[in-house]
Amino acid sequence: MSPTILVIDDEPPIRKLLRTGLSTQGYAILEAPNAAAALELLGRDRIDLVILDLGLPDMRGHDLLRAIRTRHPELPVVVLSSRTDEGGKVEALDLGADDYVTKPFGMAELLARLRAALRHQLAVQGERPIFRVDRLSIDLVRRIVKVDDSEVKLTPREYDFLRVLVHHAGKVLTHAQLMQAVSVSSDPQYLRVYMRQLRQKLEADPERPRLLLTETGVGYRLRAPDDEPTLRPPDVAGAR
Repeated sequence: MSPTILVIDDEPPIRKLLRTGLSTQGYAILEAPNAAAALELLGRDRIDLVILDLGLPDMRGHDLLRAIRTRHPELPVVVLSSRTDEGGKVEALDLGADDYVTKPFGMAELLARLRAALRHQLAVQGERPIFRVDRLSIDLVRRIVKVDDSEVKLTPREYDFLRVLVHHAGKVLTHAQLMQAVSVSSDPQYLRVYMRQLRQKLEADPERPRLLLTETGVGYRLRAPDDEPTLRPPDVAGAR
């Protein structure tokens, strides 16, 4: 059965774009122009993933996200947000959104984010013993990290951060989520230091990372195994 995606957006052109682009990839599409219609559909139909625009006419998008998470805690939610609203993105991710896509967006990038969110949902019940992406492989049972065939020695804290990113591969994690998961200082500079150290050990070119990606002003994501590196822009100066 094809995955069913609920598109919650009050703009008809956006819904039409998503309906056309996603249906050609085999997804079944349901549409809601507001929060009330969305909640009705969520209570009635089987939904596999939600695409949520934060700017709705009848309810604040973050409040609807909170309601979705309360009723459907494991349902993947990918948020649509404006390019300049970093605070809104962080709030949405902290409320439990699996990812966000900025408007305007490319269909190829959106499809990659949807695949990652659906894949993460399937992995929630069990962790893969071996994770591989590009030249990196991680044995999560034996705690062995390799680049190509060479073992890389990580500190316990570096490995803790990497393991969290692996468990959520393809999903952006905010600074707060990462630091809370590893129980470290709430100072984002502390996190930047560890990300820089991991890139020095794992990336072919730490200044142009292809695996450990920065979401400027929001957090970090580990590239998922089937993501194309060209979908993500290189880091900008000062974002690491």
